[in-house]
Amino acid sequence: MSTASSTASSSAETAAAPTAPEVTQRAPGRFRAQARRFAPALGAYAAVKAIGLAVFLGLLVHTGDYLKKAPGRGGGARPWDVLGTWDGVWYQRIAENGYNPQLIPLHGFPRATFYENSSAFFPLYPWLMRLVGAVTGLGPYGSGIVVSVLASLVAAAGIFAVAERLGGVRAGVIAAVIWGLFPGSGVEWAVYSDSLFVALSAWACYCVMTRSWLTAGALTLVAGLNRPTAAALIAAVSVSALVALIRGRDGVARPLTAMLITPWGLVGYIAWVGWRMGDWGGYFKLQRGAWNRYFDGGASTLSTVMDVVTGHWTFWQSNPAPDLIAIALLMALPGLLVLLWQARPPLVLWVYTGLTIVLALSSNQIFDNISRYLLPAFPLFIGLAVALRRARTSTVVGLFAMPVLAAGWYAGYALFELGIP
Repeated sequence: MSTASSTASSSAETAAAPTAPEVTQRAPGRFRAQARRFAPALGAYAAVKAIGLAVFLGLLVHTGDYLKKAPGRGGGARPWDVLGTWDGVWYQRIAENGYNPQLIPLHGFPRATFYENSSAFFPLYPWLMRLVGAVTGLGPYGSGIVVSVLASLVAAAGIFAVAERLGGVRAGVIAAVIWGLFPGSGVEWAVYSDSLFVALSAWACYCVMTRSWLTAGALTLVAGLNRPTAAALIAAVSVSALVALIRGRDGVARPLTAMLITPWGLVGYIAWVGWRMGDWGGYFKLQRGAWNRYFDGGASTLSTVMDVVTGHWTFWQSNPAPDLIAIALLMALPGLLVLLWQARPPLVLWVYTGLTIVLALSSNQIFDNISRYLLPAFPLFIGLAVALRRARTSTVVGLFAMPVLAAGWYAGYALFELGIP
């Protein structure tokens, strides 16, 4: 009896087990299936980004103002050099020379009054720039653009994947397009770390939604090496893992491991800066002393809002056009949150979005950069995308036709040339 059972079991396993040719045929099949799945979203995203970039460069050539500005501050020899200015200059310096964590007096200003330091910029993006440069031979600028463009495609795919689970394929494609048109999206194809951060965040959230806890934890750990605002992602993944632990639906080991590993990228870099400076609060002293960045409970945001809406621009970093774009975005924010609520997102998206908004609005920052600071809050785009999924294709195209062209101005030219991204 046992022999017969064993023989039957062995025959069943043999029949079920794929042969080597079948295995090799399945891998390309899976790849083609995934390519077909993501192609509409990535194609639409790339198209709107290319059009917006062309408009941006056209505006630069039309005005020629970039030729009158200092290199690194919205100026350059060629119009596309502007994409490597402002923060992009710092990332290029780090990729070439590394870090020197200390307050360095700014040249041309009274000592102990204005400082600068590269250590406020987290290391993951310049590390990848250096890697791409070593492989391709490109300089820091070219390497930074390559990393950003590739990361933006990964981010668009992640946003599509998250939105697809909430509202289907059509919502996923629309969400990817909205991310490419959102105010602040001009940094997605520039020497900035934003695309890389959104790529890691979107896929970490997707892994939580699919209960892939170890991958979610690992992606969050890596995101902590990219931007300090990874604190929002760390909290979102950790809270979701804690809830899973309490409910007991995914066991103990995987959610607990995710919780334990998420913060170490962020904590590790801040600790390293403190160790190099001989002051465990050194990173925050650099942020405040060199860049005037610190938490103030939203006082500076509220003050600037009042200055802008009453026409009293007094702060030295005020820039009328980008400031008005920021005001418009703040006015749209409650509506975007309502649309997100109607899409019934999981807890991880709520925590991540809420904390990203809080971090953006509760710090002393350059006000006109609110559009860029909210760019990582990608679930805001998903609520709108789910709301639009039942609209006719012609209606959606009509709604997005003008933003596709205008993004080159409000998300590109206004950010880099009329403001300080």
